[in-house]
Amino acid sequence: MNFQIRDAITTNVHGQTAAEFKDIVEDAISRGEEHLLPGLGVFFEKWWQQSSPAEQDAFVQKLEKAFAH
Repeated sequence: MNFQIRDAITTNVHGQTAAEFKDIVEDAISRGEEHLLPGLGVFFEKWWQQSSPAEQDAFVQKLEKAFAH
């Protein structure tokens, strides 16, 4: 992923509230447009970097279940 995309997304969402982040994520998912995926990837990367190993393990367990079906 290009660092310019990371920087642009970080700048665009700086100071957003939890509710605003939820709206952004839900809107991106509901629209289903592939050009929105890099933004969600930046959100995921930030979350991963700030999550504990237990949170990361719980997340990958959910991914395993989600992609098993």
